[in-house]
Amino acid sequence: MHKKLIGLAAAILAAGALALSFVPGLATRRNEIVHKARSLGAHYNLTSEADVAFVRQVMTKDPATSRTIMWQSEYEENGSLVEYRVKGAKEGESVPAENTRFTDDHVTRFLHEAHLTNLKPNTDYEYRVGYGDKRSEWYPLRTWDSPVFTALIFPDSQSADYSGWDRLAKKAYADHPDAAFFVNMGDLVDNGEQHSQWDAWFSAVSPMIERIPAAPIMGNHETYNMEWKVRRPEAYLHLFSLPSGDAEHYKNEFYSFDAGDVHFVVLNTQDRELGPWEPSLTEDQIAWFRQDMATTRKKWKVVLMHKDPLQYSFATRPQPRAEGFSEEGRIWMPLFDEYHVDVVLSAHLHTFRDRGHLFGFERSETGPLYILTGIAGDVQYKGL
Repeated sequence: MHKKLIGLAAAILAAGALALSFVPGLATRRNEIVHKARSLGAHYNLTSEADVAFVRQVMTKDPATSRTIMWQSEYEENGSLVEYRVKGAKEGESVPAENTRFTDDHVTRFLHEAHLTNLKPNTDYEYRVGYGDKRSEWYPLRTWDSPVFTALIFPDSQSADYSGWDRLAKKAYADHPDAAFFVNMGDLVDNGEQHSQWDAWFSAVSPMIERIPAAPIMGNHETYNMEWKVRRPEAYLHLFSLPSGDAEHYKNEFYSFDAGDVHFVVLNTQDRELGPWEPSLTEDQIAWFRQDMATTRKKWKVVLMHKDPLQYSFATRPQPRAEGFSEEGRIWMPLFDEYHVDVVLSAHLHTFRDRGHLFGFERSETGPLYILTGIAGDVQYKGL
C-alpha cells in the first residue's frame, strides 16, 4: 500500500466507485438569522414532489460544524426554510432559505438554499425542509470530526443511459453506509444544459445525497449546451452552492474543504472551455491555490481535479496524440511538488490507473501519488 495514500485503505468497487478510508494518518433573498423553534412537533402537511425535489447536502469548508442544504421546487415558495434538531429532540432551530429562480433548457425551477452553522461536531442531527404549512420528511445529518473516515469517490458519471450510474451510486452507498461524504470527479452529466440528465443524476444519488454531503467537481461536459457547443456551465454553477473559492466571478468553480486531518482542494481544469469568459482563470486559480496551500495546517493534502495530469495516446482517433503530460499536468504538477501534495485524484479518461509517485515529472518515492479514478457512467473509450 502506498505511503502517500494517507494510510488510506483503498478498495475499487466492481462498478467503478473508489471507496477511500482515511486513517491518520425570482430574486435571491439571503438571511443568515437562525430562529429558535418553540416546537418542531406541530402538525404540517407533507410536501409533494412539486414542493420539494432533490433535497441535498452540499459540502462546506468545515463539514464538522456546518452544512449547506439545497432543494428544488416547481413553484416559488416564499418563506422556505430548513428546520433542524439533534436527533430525537422535540425542539430545534430553523434557518430561512435563499430562493432563486433559475431557467435553463427552457425549464424553470426554483432553487432553495440554507446554511446551517455552529453545529456540534460528532453529533447526529436531523433536518427537514418546507414552507408555509408544508414540511418534508426528516432526513439524517451527521457532523464528524474524526481522523478516521470513509469517502466515496465516483469518476465520470456522464451516460447515455443513467440506469447503470443509478445502480452504482446506490450500491456504493449501501456497501459503505458509514461514508462521511462523496465526491463526483467531474462530467457528472453528458450534456450540462439538458435538464433531464441532471434529474437523472440527482435521482441516482438519492438517498445518499440527502444523508451525506456531496463534493462535486466541474468537468468539461458541464460546459456543453444542447448544440454541443461550449458555454458557461450555468446548471452546474446554480445547482451546487460550494465553499467560497475566490471572487464572485469564480463562485462554485474551485474550492477547498477539510475532513479530519486532510485538506482537500478541488480545482477547475476547464481553462480552455471557459477561456472566452474567464481569460485569467489559470493565473487567478494558481494565486488562490498558493494562498490556500500556505494557510492550511492539516497534516495531509489531497487534490481533486477532473482533467488528468498525464496524457495517453489514442490509437483509434483520427488525429493521434503523443503520450506524456497534459497541459493541466505541466501547469499544476510543479505546484503539487512545491506544496508537498500527498495524493492527486483525477478523472476524464474513463479508465483506472495507479501511476505511483511522481516528482519533477519523473518517478519518485517522495512525490505525490497520482491515481486516475476510473469510470462510473456508460461512456467508455476504446483503445486507451
